[in-house]
Amino acid sequence: MRIGVLADTHIPIAAKKIPAHVLSLLEGVDMILHAGDILELSALDDLEKIAKTEAVRGNMDYADVLSSLPAKRILEIGGFRIGLAHGWGPPQGLIERLSKEFGKVDCVVFGHTHVPTIEKVNETLFFNPGSPTDKVFAVCNSFGFLEINDEIKPEIVQL
Repeated sequence: MRIGVLADTHIPIAAKKIPAHVLSLLEGVDMILHAGDILELSALDDLEKIAKTEAVRGNMDYADVLSSLPAKRILEIGGFRIGLAHGWGPPQGLIERLSKEFGKVDCVVFGHTHVPTIEKVNETLFFNPGSPTDKVFAVCNSFGFLEINDEIKPEIVQL
C-alpha cells in the first residue's frame, strides 16, 4: 500500500491550491494523510479526487476546519497503527510530546515544523513530510510517501 503524506499546505495563504505537480505525483496512491494546517476545507477536495483522505486540524486552521476535523487520529493501515496529528508548541521536544500523546503506535505522522523529518524513537517511526507550499522554516518544499507492506518505509520528496 502506498500512502501520500502532506502537512502544512496553508491554502490559500501559502498557495492558492495544492501545486499541480504534487497532485500529479500523488496519482495512484491508495490513501492520503494530511497532518493539519490545511486552513480551508476546500483544499482537501483535490486530494479526495485522488484517493481517500484522512486529515486532522492544525493550529493555524480556519474555524470550519477546526470544527470539522479532530486534533488527532489513530488509523489501522496494513496491520500497523498510525497516529496522525499536527503538533504543537516549539519544535524542540515535539517528538517527545507526540510520543506521550499516542503511546504505543507503529508510526506518528505529524507536521507543524515544516521541516521534513524521519526519525525512529524506540519502535516508533516519526514522520513529518514538511510543507509542499511553505518553506519558512525549511530549506525546501516537500511532501512524502509511506510504503506499507511487511514494514513501513518512509520517503521524503523534495520539490
